[in-house]
Amino acid sequence: MAAVVAATALKGRGARNARVLRGILSGAAANKVSQNRSRALQSHSSPECKEEPESLSPELEYIPRKRAKNPMKAVGLAWYSLYTRTWLGYLFYRQQLRRARNRYPKGHSKTQPRLFNGVKVLPIPVLSDNYSYLIIDTQARLAVAVDPSDPRAVQASIEKEGVSLVAILCTHKHWDHSGGNRDLSRRHRDCRVYGSPQDGIPYLTHPLCHQDVVSVGRLQIRALATPGHTQGHLVYLLDGEPYKGPSCLFSGDLLFLSGCGRTFEGTAETMLSSLDTVLGLGDDTLLWPGHEYAEENLGFAGVVEPENLARERKMQWVQRQRMERKGTCPSTLGEERSYNPFLRTHCLALQEALGPGPGDGDDGCSRAQLLEELRRLKDTHKSK
Repeated sequence: MAAVVAATALKGRGARNARVLRGILSGAAANKVSQNRSRALQSHSSPECKEEPESLSPELEYIPRKRAKNPMKAVGLAWYSLYTRTWLGYLFYRQQLRRARNRYPKGHSKTQPRLFNGVKVLPIPVLSDNYSYLIIDTQARLAVAVDPSDPRAVQASIEKEGVSLVAILCTHKHWDHSGGNRDLSRRHRDCRVYGSPQDGIPYLTHPLCHQDVVSVGRLQIRALATPGHTQGHLVYLLDGEPYKGPSCLFSGDLLFLSGCGRTFEGTAETMLSSLDTVLGLGDDTLLWPGHEYAEENLGFAGVVEPENLARERKMQWVQRQRMERKGTCPSTLGEERSYNPFLRTHCLALQEALGPGPGDGDDGCSRAQLLEELRRLKDTHKSK
């Protein structure tokens, strides 16, 4: 897929360049997963760590997903480098944007805002499966945009809500999260663009470090450094105390419903540390992820933990939502602990099925190896 896109982007520069680029990309294909590991997964049952969670709130809504052309699919480091470091990545993002607007003129999913005491969180479906968000102080009529990859969709929501955009929070540099920074910051002259200085965020004006706080009206939003997906990946935690409600985590590509992001610019140890940062937050924290991957992720979770009843109940609910093209966010961190395998590397059942044997290292090392194996298996599962 990447080879086709790259060749298209090079149109007009000669067939020779396109053939060379195809050769580079095709030589970077991902390794196949071990058949022995797959058989072990299929046959393993997991009595450990299958606690019974409380019933899901009927207020939570989920979203359906159609498989999209993902530029980050397992095509190798050559394409990743082209996507993130050259003009080809931006051209591919623009192509994605045009196709998604034509295919989903009203967005890929139906979403519902969450209203608190003077605060509104509005999910905006963009591209083929991304989410941008507006966080609104409803009293001051001020808004913060998170990962505004489609500036037209975000601007339409700003105008509909009748608010002023004063800040953009970017989780990381990938175009499907940062592509709207230029247009929105030019349109809203007082708008500040926040993100990590390590990540090459386009049109960044205000660099953030771990634990820095962005204040907008009554909104207090803390940046947490969570490297792994990219070197400078940040997540943003909206403090619930000022409005007497739950805190909200805007997780970008670190954490999804029942999944986590790929480790492009870090190690398994780095990603594990970032996930543990999130695990330190409260169970009632609402999770607002960067993509609609719920159904696919829960399918994979059923492979590695086939007897997890919490996962089974969540999957049934997600499938009902997706049949009506409804969104699946937010979930809560408490729910995620019960069925998200990437947050359950401490569970004995998963360790026995996938991880190293006893005595192969300390707990941190074995958990990192398990996380690495889970990610590898997920990449293969996703490509089927």
